[in-house]
Amino acid sequence: MSNAILQVENLVTAFDSDAGRMTAVDGISFDVPSGKTLGIVGESGCGKSVTAFSITRLLPQPHGKILGGSIRFEGRDLVTLPLDEMQKIRGNDISMIFQEPMTALNPVQTVGRQLGEAILLHTECSRAEVLARSIDMMKKVRIPAPEQRLNEYPHQLSGGMRQRVMIAMALINTPKLLIADEPTTALDVTVQAQILELIADLQKEMGMSVILITHDLGVIAEVCDEVAVMYAGRIVERANVHELFAKPRHAYTQSLLESIPRLDSKPKTLLKAIPGNVPGIADFKPGCRFAERSGRDHDADHLTTRPPFIEISANHWVENCPICVA
Repeated sequence: MSNAILQVENLVTAFDSDAGRMTAVDGISFDVPSGKTLGIVGESGCGKSVTAFSITRLLPQPHGKILGGSIRFEGRDLVTLPLDEMQKIRGNDISMIFQEPMTALNPVQTVGRQLGEAILLHTECSRAEVLARSIDMMKKVRIPAPEQRLNEYPHQLSGGMRQRVMIAMALINTPKLLIADEPTTALDVTVQAQILELIADLQKEMGMSVILITHDLGVIAEVCDEVAVMYAGRIVERANVHELFAKPRHAYTQSLLESIPRLDSKPKTLLKAIPGNVPGIADFKPGCRFAERSGRDHDADHLTTRPPFIEISANHWVENCPICVA
């Protein structure tokens, strides 16, 4: 895609363990258009967060490794970039909102100290400039009394307020790409809506691209332009968000959509659920990985041969297992 700020091609990420090397992300490809939002959706254990940590080169060391593929950001391959160059990009051109703000924030440093550190890692500023930028960003993320909050510690803030601080830290250097990993986890519904609205407003104001990682298709429908559906380390379907919701082709995507409660369903009817669980990394099969949960008969060839990832219509891609694709 010519206007893509990020291009991921055939990314393979693995972890070394006592049981051997295990592949968590298995040859995935996607683009993030400039100024747009890509949603990555799937159940826990599908490889969404590992994809984000691969892009930012924050895989746990020495066990996590990118074994293949490329991650091109504005034409530069982040996979082969020297670490010192990657550190200049991370937190500056590419920022990330982590999944759990209470563990991502340093509990023994004030909010102001942590915001200031994010600024000083990439630019030389006076103390007055750091303070002014910190206060301005706190106002942008709608934190009341920012001068007071800068002197407080994370435990003194509510969950929603801590999440806003995380957003402020991620955006304080005006990044070109924001990766939001489950940014509304553990927040109540009203605060979730506020956080998503805030990210969308700041995206328009700054003109940045966003990768939104979530397991919630309702969130995807609300804020994303395009969506990639992940299952067991692979992308099984990728399309424009309207196309995906209107014409889901892969059995896993269809099952996810069917499991969403509907306002027009009959009262007291059982919710549809996908039987079983996402297989662990050690149990990933070479062929169709959704076969056991799909409720459809797969022969031995479908379980041993990886389905091709093809474009079945304009900008609509699917892992083309002939049994799982309608």
